[in-house]
Amino acid sequence: MNETQRHSRLLLSFFFLLILSILNFDAKAQDLVRVGNLKFAHYGAVSYMSEICGKYNLKVQERVFAKGLDIVPAIIAGEIDVAASAADAAIAGRAGGAPIYAVAGFAKGGARIVVRPDLKITSVKDLKGKKVGVARGGAQELLLYAELAKYNLTWSDQPGKDVRIVFMAFADLNQALQAKNIDAMSQSEPQSSQAINKGYGVELVKPYDTPMGEPIRTLVMTEKMYSKRAVAERFMKCFVEATKTFIEKPDLAQKFVIEKMFKGQITPQDYKDAMGNAEFTYDLTVEHIQITTDFMQKYGVGRMQKPPKAADWVKLDLLSDAKKALGVK
Repeated sequence: MNETQRHSRLLLSFFFLLILSILNFDAKAQDLVRVGNLKFAHYGAVSYMSEICGKYNLKVQERVFAKGLDIVPAIIAGEIDVAASAADAAIAGRAGGAPIYAVAGFAKGGARIVVRPDLKITSVKDLKGKKVGVARGGAQELLLYAELAKYNLTWSDQPGKDVRIVFMAFADLNQALQAKNIDAMSQSEPQSSQAINKGYGVELVKPYDTPMGEPIRTLVMTEKMYSKRAVAERFMKCFVEATKTFIEKPDLAQKFVIEKMFKGQITPQDYKDAMGNAEFTYDLTVEHIQITTDFMQKYGVGRMQKPPKAADWVKLDLLSDAKKALGVK
């Protein structure tokens, strides 16, 4: 073999190895999925996905928002692919033009109406003449209205009704109750449990005893993401695995939520109490979304000009396939 032939072979070998390395890099390149999430105990399994989705060739990039409605503009702007929120925020988003499908449930419950202990309020009807704090656009708002309606109480954020509604951020509700700026609050977990454990709040009711029932928190996916079938299928398998892990390994779930999500800002007792009023799940129904939509329209939540029909945008096929693949009933 002369020098020219040897050089040609070396050159061919180099290009062959280069092509192999490029193909190998492409095979390992992870698909990015941008997830909008909220900082609540029962949203923990969604947050945990960023820890384990690498095995599904996905990179989950989590972005935490103050409330579910805040995620909608990010979805419309193309900045978020999947979002975890209360059903009513998802419904309002869809009504407002967000191109999303409801693809799963991820948690049930997770709300309480908590009152100041010094006021001796023992029934929802005792809220007449009181100021009640709530975050606008969360499950807690709709649950509160359903409870007030059950006791024939009227409400408004302006004077003149039985109950004065005070809208504020989730993060500000506990402080307002502690400072006695409000008399009660409809709050999520673990914040409601924190208020009880620290002594400046007592539980009035878990607001699930109305026709609306227990709220199911909803995982939504953009239509664009849903159309990327292979990526969407892998993402849903990761969601099912993360949820299954949290259900089967409560100690791991507690450790992750306390240390990773809340950075030690809540205690193990706060977490246990919060999850005593919530549970991780996979499932969602068209019926639940439709009932929630009807209640939103009835009470004017979300200010929807044209409420979306649940059957048009609840897509549970990805969830069903993922559960079968992972042996989850």
